[in-house]
Parts: sequence; structure tokens; C-alpha cells
Amino acid sequence: MIIDAHSHVHDPVADHIALLDEAGVDKAILFPSRPHPERARDLAGLKGEMAVLERALSGRGEGYTEAIEEWEAACAAYPDRFIGFAPMVGGTSPRGIGELTPPPDQAGNIEPTLRAAADHGGLPVVVHGAAPTTRKDLRTLTELARRYPRVPVVVSQLGGLHWMDAIELVRDTPSMYLELSTSSIVFAVRLAVAELPERALFGSDAPYGDPVLARATVERVTSPGEVRDLVLGGNAARLVGA
Repeated sequence: MIIDAHSHVHDPVADHIALLDEAGVDKAILFPSRPHPERARDLAGLKGEMAVLERALSGRGEGYTEAIEEWEAACAAYPDRFIGFAPMVGGTSPRGIGELTPPPDQAGNIEPTLRAAADHGGLPVVVHGAAPTTRKDLRTLTELARRYPRVPVVVSQLGGLHWMDAIELVRDTPSMYLELSTSSIVFAVRLAVAELPERALFGSDAPYGDPVLARATVERVTSPGEVRDLVLGGNAARLVGA
């Protein structure tokens, strides 16, 4: 089974399904999304969508309810394709929590979520790994993961610019996973897989990334066999009990 471990709701959702089909992806872990960059047809449109993201990252709550409703509708429409992760433990009964994006140098803010995830049987928690996440945040996430060892903590986007730190920290923390999307450096993906064959996760971060290209990157740096199968889906399946 091929599982895209990192994706966001598309508008329209059918376009996302078409991308997964093109990439040969069976299922995708799906997060809600307030911005929709896939709607943009020009630079001005993209700037407008990214302004929504900036407001969300600054803690403004507008659009949250609509994003959750979109996510719930997508998961209900394609239950065989989407594995829903919600921003918090709640009535939606998600398979995991995410994607959490605390402000720079404030990764400690997610501790109550980790505590709740532990109380709900050790739900996996996905945390944004690229900017605005800092090197200090990655270290804080490691400390928290060690404090709550029953909760799998997933660092997304290969830790962004701090990918070497992310690989090392996740490698040395058994309850952590590293998701590989949006890396601009191919050998970063190669090294992550080499160091973390059983805890590296293929992901696209669609619509910011592309499932076809993300899968091709993993296949470029691996040989056919057990490790490739684990990264492309086996590790994620174990994480979510699929």
C-alpha cells in the first residue's frame, strides 16, 4: 500500500483524487487547510491565498470552522482514500492530530496536545517542520517526544532548512518520525531514508508539493525492496494502524 503521509484538502477535492491516482497512491493522510494555493491562477491570487496562511500562523482564527467542514466533507466523500488528521482531539474522531504549526521558538505550546494524544491511546501528532519552525523548535519537539514516549511525533517537511538537525534528532528519539515532503535537496531524502528506514515517511504536502514528484524522489534514492516499501507506505500504515 502506498500512503502519502502529508496532504491538505484541495478545492475541488476531485482534483486531489486525480493527483493520487496519477501517482499510484492508495491513501493520503489529510489535514484541514485554510489557504488554498491550488485556486490561484496568477501571482496576485497566490499572494491572496498565502496571506490567509500568514494570518493563520499569526494565531488569527478566521476560516477555521470552514476548514474543518471542508476536511470533514472530504473524508466523508472518500473514506477509502483519506485518513483524517484533525488539529486537535475532539468529536471528529481523527486517526491522528495535525498539522500543528506553533509560532517560531514556541514549540513547547504543543505539550497539551501531546498530553491529550497520550490520553487517547497515543494518537500520532504531526508538527510542521519547515519555516517558521526553528532549530530550537526541533530540539524542543525532541524533548517533548521523550516526555511522551507513547505518542508518535512526526516532523514534517524533513525539518526544512534544518534537515540535518532533524535527521539526527529523530534518529535518536525512537518515538519520532520524519516526513520527507518538499525537500529541495535530493541527498537530504537519501540520507533521511538511510538513517531512518523504519521511521521515514513518503509525503507530498500537496497542494504545495506534488505526489508524483514526491514518490519519484523516494524511488530515485531507494532500490526496489523492503526499505522502499516501508518509506512509501509501510511505515505510515503502522503509524495509523491501516
